Amino acid sequence: MTTYTALIVDDEPDIRELLEITLTRMGIKTVTAPDLTTALALLEHNKPNLCLTDMNLPDGNGIELVQWIQQHAPATPVAVITAYGNMDTAIESLKAGAFDFVSKPVELPRLRELVNSALKLSEPKTDTEDAADEPGLLLGKSPEIRKLRNQTRKLARSQAPVFISGESGSGKELVARMIHLQGPRREGPFVAVNCGAIPSELMESEFFGHKKGSFTGAVENKDGLFRSANGGTLFLDEVADLPLAMQVKLLRAIQEKAVRPVGDTKEVPVDIRVLSATHKNLPELVQEGSFRQDLFYRINVIELAVPPLRERENDIPLLAGHILDRIAREYECDPATLTPAAIDRLKGYDFPGNVRELENVLERAFTLCDADQIDADDLHLGNGVQHAASPSQIIAEGQTSEGENFTVPDGEIDLEGYLEKIERQAIEKALEATRWNKTAAAKRLGISFRALRYRLKKLGME
Repeated sequence: MTTYTALIVDDEPDIRELLEITLTRMGIKTVTAPDLTTALALLEHNKPNLCLTDMNLPDGNGIELVQWIQQHAPATPVAVITAYGNMDTAIESLKAGAFDFVSKPVELPRLRELVNSALKLSEPKTDTEDAADEPGLLLGKSPEIRKLRNQTRKLARSQAPVFISGESGSGKELVARMIHLQGPRREGPFVAVNCGAIPSELMESEFFGHKKGSFTGAVENKDGLFRSANGGTLFLDEVADLPLAMQVKLLRAIQEKAVRPVGDTKEVPVDIRVLSATHKNLPELVQEGSFRQDLFYRINVIELAVPPLRERENDIPLLAGHILDRIAREYECDPATLTPAAIDRLKGYDFPGNVRELENVLERAFTLCDADQIDADDLHLGNGVQHAASPSQIIAEGQTSEGENFTVPDGEIDLEGYLEKIERQAIEKALEATRWNKTAAAKRLGISFRALRYRLKKLGME
């Protein structure tokens, strides 16, 4: 069993004793120091697994100690003890590299949570955790992506709120997930929410939960997103889309580390790390008054910029190969490769939709090409080339693939479901007409055999 050691730095003997007793009961050996000078002297000869320091010390402050440890022993997480309600100091310590903070008077359950999270960083990695370092769509050898991966690994060791900026489709949620998987909360849930997709009247209930009977339709208790993410990470995507009224409530929940479900009179404590993102210019929205400045400073303790794909075009061949292999595995087809001409076409394209657009382009090309190689013309990058009719084209022309006319229903329709139904019917007719010969059915439908296999798998028709 691993024996952990913690350094406690505080000039108040009572607090040192309280912290020492609490950590000793957790099976942690402690070393104490009343000031910055003594702490630095102890660190010269000791390598603790954790450091707890008061912000105000007789000969300096906790941030100086955080900075020293960041420089000389970056593997040691430091938690700062701040005066009650002094959020500015707490944020300053997080920006300096502190793992987390706790306010006076110290609440022992909160302290134990913090210590347990910090000590997870000292545990040896398992094979499962090594898999979390697999870069996924953060693949690449460009300086931009190397820098991003290094920043992601470093930020994973902290509990500081991170604001992830970048264009749509650049991989902001993937970056958030990597931060979660590489940090001490990896065993907890990762809950992602698109703030722009929640109706404003349901937002408070979605975030904080509700009690049964608190409003019409509340037929049972609901935890909400904050409590669902307890012990893990809550990722607020498109946070700029939150209405002002909800921004106030979100700020309080983040600061107090507690939520009040709709219809309840008591607050429920939550232990989460908040990551957020948007493709919009948040500082500009703060200037306009549509996003609260205090919430902006609270979620933007550390900003992480995700580069657009066009700034790392040399990573495209590696990314494309990874995506095509994944598509082949997912749909149980033979893998496809890109010709040199196709790679040049991809590298010369601007990709306004970034990695998400690259995925869509390759998935379409994979299903439409006849051979195992994708050529430049198979990519259809804005060159106006028409390919096999899609369900949406069928709808536009008012015909099925068998040439039969049909009428689009009046009123509201589920477009995705409707398109899928038409596609399914067209494939079934082609298979029946060819006595279930897939090669002949694909020819009848005007698509490649690979495209037919892809669609059969996608529609669950195998």
